[in-house]
Amino acid sequence: MGQISVPPGHLPLSLGQETPPQESNDAFVEAPEEVEMPLPSNPQTFFLGGIFALGVFGALYVASSIIFPVVLALVLNLLLQPAVNLLKSVHVPRVIGALLAIFLIIGTLVGLVVALSVPASIWAKMLPQGIPRLEAHLVVLKDPIHALQMAIQQAEQVADAPGPKGSNMAVRHDLGLTSALFAGTRAVLDGLFTTVLVLFFLLVSGDIFLRRIVEILPKFKDKRQAVDISQQIQEDISAYLITITAMNLVVGVATAVSMYFCGLGDPLLWGTTAFLLNYIPVLGPLFGTCIFVLVGMLSFDSLWWSLLPSALYLFVHILEGETLTPILLARRFTLNPVLIILSLVFWFWMWGVPGAILAVPLLAILKIVCDRLHPLKALGHFLEG
Repeated sequence: MGQISVPPGHLPLSLGQETPPQESNDAFVEAPEEVEMPLPSNPQTFFLGGIFALGVFGALYVASSIIFPVVLALVLNLLLQPAVNLLKSVHVPRVIGALLAIFLIIGTLVGLVVALSVPASIWAKMLPQGIPRLEAHLVVLKDPIHALQMAIQQAEQVADAPGPKGSNMAVRHDLGLTSALFAGTRAVLDGLFTTVLVLFFLLVSGDIFLRRIVEILPKFKDKRQAVDISQQIQEDISAYLITITAMNLVVGVATAVSMYFCGLGDPLLWGTTAFLLNYIPVLGPLFGTCIFVLVGMLSFDSLWWSLLPSALYLFVHILEGETLTPILLARRFTLNPVLIILSLVFWFWMWGVPGAILAVPLLAILKIVCDRLHPLKALGHFLEG
């Protein structure tokens, strides 16, 4: 098969669904209400489907070191593929375009790490020294904090006690910590290498997998449906990632400017923090509010003035999360908010913070596929917001 051709206009939403007769405007309007959403009547279907889902989730958890970089590369491919296609349209080879896109991402990450390493280390050193100031702000928690300090001192005395057993335990503890840090760093580097490698070949290959799927499918309507699902995932997820990234950049800039004018140091650090945390819906801004409350109490003597950074951050997030982003994404994404929270919790437990970042795109991909496969339309409707 040569090129994949798709007729203009929107494709059918389900397999085998025919265009409703246009005898009158009322018949055309009422047609979507008559879409069938069949439910399996055989209990074995639920049982086998549950076993299959548990097997898939178990494999995702056990083989997370391999599967997560591949999934991350697939999502980044949806974000970067339009840029590579744009470069190809101006006669830039796909290999060069893929390398430019990957180097741009890596260069941005390395630049942020280098720029933020110094202020982040300074604030980390300030945290133990700011305990008295925290006590002054939180008089109610003075007794629990004092008890915690006493427990820490007793633990340090036990750890520093002389004796061969204590020395051996200290050495083993240091070796264990060093080994854990080395293993964690190695795992992160392995994951990054796998992600970059898979992402490069995905960007270079383009739509080769879609072409092979279309060639394998026997019926024309199946070929057309495969193209429809692929194009819809590409368009919706790319639009989501680009929109969210742009809005997070606005949130980061607004937070940095707000922190600068309220007197909090290192606005670039706090703007980057707000930018990254905003990729995690609901939970990210809540965690960011706690961070700005803590930072404000470490920076200012007045209790009310110390709450100003968190109030400004919360105001920026509400302005973005409740007005701008819903307006931009309402036409493409109408997901169930309860399922979004459950998806965040599940993927955070499965893959940590990166899993929480990918939770909404994965849920959106699942809904797109379910909406266009007739046996899964009921699940797609359940995911609807």
